[in-house]
Amino acid sequence: MLTQRSRYALRAMIFLAGQPRDGAPVPMGRIAVEANVPRKFLELILADLREAGFLYSTRGKAGGYRLSRPAHLISLGDIIRTIEGPLALVPCVSHTAYRPCRDCRDEATCAIHLAMARVRDETARILDGTSLADTQAQAMAA
Repeated sequence: MLTQRSRYALRAMIFLAGQPRDGAPVPMGRIAVEANVPRKFLELILADLREAGFLYSTRGKAGGYRLSRPAHLISLGDIIRTIEGPLALVPCVSHTAYRPCRDCRDEATCAIHLAMARVRDETARILDGTSLADTQAQAMAA
């Protein structure tokens, strides 16, 4: 299940994707209001996204945040992995945080492993194939 923290991160990033890339940085207060994210959580989330290289931040009176790269180069999968970690529901199918299950006899024949690998692959395909720009286009079409 997607955590509230990830939902907040996605909302903030989708909002920022709708802002002019070469425009002035967007103040945190405006992001909080427009994306409907509590400011105390937003500050921590934006710091994580900035450290991951998805945002630029500017301090001062005219400071704020903006995307560090074009919206079509940032996927929903990138954002969720930054906030949550691996997409896999069980560690034995994770590409980035693999570890075997303690009670599994044989991963190659484990029905849970096989099913969760398919879930991971499809989840990654959809999330990695959906960029922030795609979300903007979908919103315009709706």
